[in-house]
Amino acid sequence: MRQGAQGSAEAGAPWTAVGRAGSGVPAGSGVPAAQARVPQQAGAVRGEHTHSEPPAPVAPRVRPVVQRASVRGQILDALRAALVAGDLRPGEVYSAPVLGERFGVSATPVREAMQQLALEGAVEVVPNRGFRVVERGVRELAELAEVRALIEVPVMLRLARTVPAERWAELRPLAEATVRAASSGCRATYAESDRGFHRAVLSLSGNAQLVQIAEDLHRRAQWPLVGGGPGIRGRADLIADAHEHTALLDALVARDLDVVRALVGEHFAGAAAAG
Repeated sequence: MRQGAQGSAEAGAPWTAVGRAGSGVPAGSGVPAAQARVPQQAGAVRGEHTHSEPPAPVAPRVRPVVQRASVRGQILDALRAALVAGDLRPGEVYSAPVLGERFGVSATPVREAMQQLALEGAVEVVPNRGFRVVERGVRELAELAEVRALIEVPVMLRLARTVPAERWAELRPLAEATVRAASSGCRATYAESDRGFHRAVLSLSGNAQLVQIAEDLHRRAQWPLVGGGPGIRGRADLIADAHEHTALLDALVARDLDVVRALVGEHFAGAAAAG
């Protein structure tokens, strides 16, 4: 049975607070009140005449500029991670005020972040209730894998012919980082590292539009399936997926186009099958 907006949000995993509740301003910010007091003149303390001396200027109290877009961005990143980790479950409805309480911010940045997720297709608006996490099936994931392959395979084959080995060597730390992230068993951590590696590879094409489109597709492919939860891809699956990155780099360095084509195809297909 689907829960309502309030009940659904309460079932989530622990959240990280972002700033002070209701404002989006980090707790403890601002200048202490004591610093705003006007200091006594030295002469007044010693009993000297000071009537001819001009009063010491008082510096205005400086308030930090609140970057609302920055708070919204932090919330958006946190919500994306919660989607991948399975803390926001497909089919459930979540309200912005309740999520705002969990994050320690007002409902406004949460609502704005959720609206962005709605544009991306991750959630849908439920009038007067909040946002429902979209339910996805295996077919949608397979379609995403197919589109990604159509975009990325030709680009990687072209890069394999033109990019020198030393440039591929520069990406080795990113490939190794995906293995470490996979070893943690955290889906959200691995998802971010995985996207980072693919983004770096495609960036060598010099086509910013291509990189953006491919990353959007990649992010959508990482959302969980209906009933899958966070554990459908276990630690062993993540590690196997990560090791394909290092194997791909080896093939790119060797300019082995057949292996590159096979690895990228298997990489996408494996992710689609695992969900």
